[in-house]
Amino acid sequence: MTSLVIVELTPIDKTKLTEYSALAAETLKPFDGRFIAKGEVETLYGEAVHPMKAVIEFPDKESAKNWYNSDAYQAIIPLREKGMKCQFHLV
Repeated sequence: MTSLVIVELTPIDKTKLTEYSALAAETLKPFDGRFIAKGEVETLYGEAVHPMKAVIEFPDKESAKNWYNSDAYQAIIPLREKGMKCQFHLV
């Protein structure tokens, strides 16, 4: 069953975030992951903790977890932490 990684984020360094985003997109390919949405959130109800979201689609939960735990993705987490505050959720 298709699974989604929902990333909630607040940019803290746009240059680092841009660099991270380009590298992150490349790490998705071996796991058949792809961005299906990203950008500013329009809140319809309640309060948004972070002003932006990204939604990444994977064929299944195993692929999503394998991507997140991959050496390639783990290597760019320090850059991610410099570029944004975030939460990752798997659905």
